[in-house]
Amino acid sequence: MSEGDESHTLFMLRGGGVMPMEKAVEGAQAAVQGPAKTASVLVVDDSRTLRRLLIRALNELGITNITESADGRAALELLHTKEFDLVLLDMEMPELDGMQVLYAIKADPFTRSVPVIVISGAEQLDNAVKCIEVGAEDYLPKPFNAVLLRARVMSSLEKKRLRDLDRVRLVELQYEKELLQLEKEKSEHLLLNILPRSIAERLKGGERTIADSHPQVTVLFADLVGFSLLSRKTGPQELVTMLNEVFSHFDKLAERHGVEKIKTIGDNYMLVGGLPLARDDHASAVAEMALDMLDDVARINKKNQRQISIRIGINTGPVVAGVIGRKKFTYDLWGDTVNLASRMESAGLPNSIHVSPSTHAALDGKYALAERGLVLCKGVGEITTWFLTGRK
Repeated sequence: MSEGDESHTLFMLRGGGVMPMEKAVEGAQAAVQGPAKTASVLVVDDSRTLRRLLIRALNELGITNITESADGRAALELLHTKEFDLVLLDMEMPELDGMQVLYAIKADPFTRSVPVIVISGAEQLDNAVKCIEVGAEDYLPKPFNAVLLRARVMSSLEKKRLRDLDRVRLVELQYEKELLQLEKEKSEHLLLNILPRSIAERLKGGERTIADSHPQVTVLFADLVGFSLLSRKTGPQELVTMLNEVFSHFDKLAERHGVEKIKTIGDNYMLVGGLPLARDDHASAVAEMALDMLDDVARINKKNQRQISIRIGINTGPVVAGVIGRKKFTYDLWGDTVNLASRMESAGLPNSIHVSPSTHAALDGKYALAERGLVLCKGVGEITTWFLTGRK
């Protein structure tokens, strides 16, 4: 199934072929109704007199949906154009005899489930036994006895009815299994949209409380400058379309650089490098992400003839990460590192990447960094910060 596609057609195997699941259910259910009144019987005998006798006997049982065939080859063609509940098959026929026809019926995945009663003379009893071994349901001796015919025919139809009933149950179970699998895949896809894969697997594994300490990660906050003012001048649909375009580009970048998107709040985008799976180059990965974010916004501006500005703040340090909620899960980060990353963003400048001392230390020598000087940060005081301006 392709991702997000809800128009799946469910299939089941019918012998060696494939048919839509809904059609299989309908066909199987129809076959279960009334074994005699709705039974479709094919009478195969080269003798017109014997065919008439058999048809009259079947009519007395209440079976009226009867098709007759004078030779085996024509009977096989009929079996491929119409569904039958029972075949009465004479052993002695020109061209294809009863044994050859039976072999063909049982070798074909589309006809092998049709019950066959072979009709044979006393001198052909050995052949009748072979037919049973090949797959015939039963046999009738010639000349046939009406009571015996009734018993054999009704028994065969009842067995087929029970087999069809089992098939209905099997098809319905398979159908329900397919639906459950689709629902499971959709649920897992939705879960992976809000949680990292490793965290989702832990939740599915039964962990109730997920909280992990990470000694060194790099956190990024990005904010669209002047978005509140823009929202007052732009229609709701255009505004959401624009925001979705920008953040969708960021999502693709996050996947490319192997960093984890944490959440969006309004026009604010938060991500982290180095968790849930630790990596030594988390600061570099987030730096590359930040530089590409500036480039992407510039391209979007050029394409849409807009002047969107973005402000980015980055900080490196320890965090606690975990899942909160029971019905609506949220994977989030906590700690001073997160708070200072947010301060770096809010104290930054439009179209710039503002980094803390710890991030500067992690990137120094690998990237171009311009000292900004002392910046007053709430809860921290004055600290020296830098702007990440490019790659060395």
